[in-house]
Amino acid sequence: MASASNGFEAKLRDVGNRLLHPPSSADELLPLLEKAESYLAKVEQQPCMSTKIALSSLMEALVADQILKHGNGDVKVSAVACISDITRITAPDAPYDDNQMTEIFRLTVASFENLSDMRSPCYSKAVSILKSVATYRWCLVMLDLECDRIIIDMFQLFLNVIRSDHPEEVFSAMETIMTLVMDESEYVLVELLSPILATVRKDNKNVSPICWRLGEKVITNCAAKLRPYLMEVVKCLGTRLSDYAPAVATICQNESNTRQYNLNVSGSRAHLKTTDFNIVYLLILNYIF
Repeated sequence: MASASNGFEAKLRDVGNRLLHPPSSADELLPLLEKAESYLAKVEQQPCMSTKIALSSLMEALVADQILKHGNGDVKVSAVACISDITRITAPDAPYDDNQMTEIFRLTVASFENLSDMRSPCYSKAVSILKSVATYRWCLVMLDLECDRIIIDMFQLFLNVIRSDHPEEVFSAMETIMTLVMDESEYVLVELLSPILATVRKDNKNVSPICWRLGEKVITNCAAKLRPYLMEVVKCLGTRLSDYAPAVATICQNESNTRQYNLNVSGSRAHLKTTDFNIVYLLILNYIF
């Protein structure tokens, strides 16, 4: 057993050292990243010290500019797929510092664009990355790092790329991520709520039933958190509860008239009371239209 373990750790060190000085050609680099990904998939969570040492070169190589800033999109997705496995291995601890994690999250969300085409060579990698973000709750680290813009882009991307022929695991992972972010956010961002609410307008139901379903599920899951915000947005837009999915009306009708809450706008961190109707209305116009 020790010999087999030593042999595997030698492979980890070798691929890591080779990626520390990677070939510039994507055709040469991609097979190396594929090999690294196959090795990482075999590493258990919280491995022994000798395995951690063997992983060190690979972990360093994957966040180097030669890879993360490579001009080839497939290289970036493959690198993020490897890093996704590293986050699994080191969970619940983050494997990199805050600045590196922020850049990784930016590339992670960019990789989700490959979910729109199930024939894409990077589709399966994007699904794997998506499931990892949901399973290991890395979206909550995005919140801790205040990656508001990245989170907003992620929500909008999910609503744009979800397809009726996606496997249920894709829908479920998106639902989990969006629900976690909404429930765990200190404030609900206008830019997160507005596109979800727009998705569940009745006149959009036949345009994209799967997108409608995703929006309705997230709103229902986060009913307690979203209740005061939903009522305010509906009022400020001058729309009626009957314009939206029945879940929206049910949630809003349970809202107390004595509530008071804060509405946060990305970048400003402004605290707005429910009586500030004019300000909220202007913010909604600014970010929705």
